[in-house]
Amino acid sequence: MTNRYTEEEALATVPLLTRSRLVTFLETEVVTPLCSDSGLYFRRVDLARMELLCELSEHFDLAEDALEIVISLIDQLHGARARLRALAAAIESQPAEVRESIAEMLLAHDD
Repeated sequence: MTNRYTEEEALATVPLLTRSRLVTFLETEVVTPLCSDSGLYFRRVDLARMELLCELSEHFDLAEDALEIVISLIDQLHGARARLRALAAAIESQPAEVRESIAEMLLAHDD
């Protein structure tokens, strides 16, 4: 399976993707393909992103500006989850007494 897809391959791979939608996604920069000497190419993550955008557009009838907001919120959520995983790993690497202290502080904060 390839990791790079041309525009034509992207159109063939993503069921609801039309050329018009692709142009809109590129113009609004909700999808940012990589550039090479032979032109634009899309990664698997770009295809997944376009599939999600198409489904939101098709099934929920979201307008272009709403799609931009929704995808921005999704990106922020992914970033927050990555930072949370990094924080959890940092806490896990601490000595037991530090982890216990953090756990106690978190429990006290929940009250």
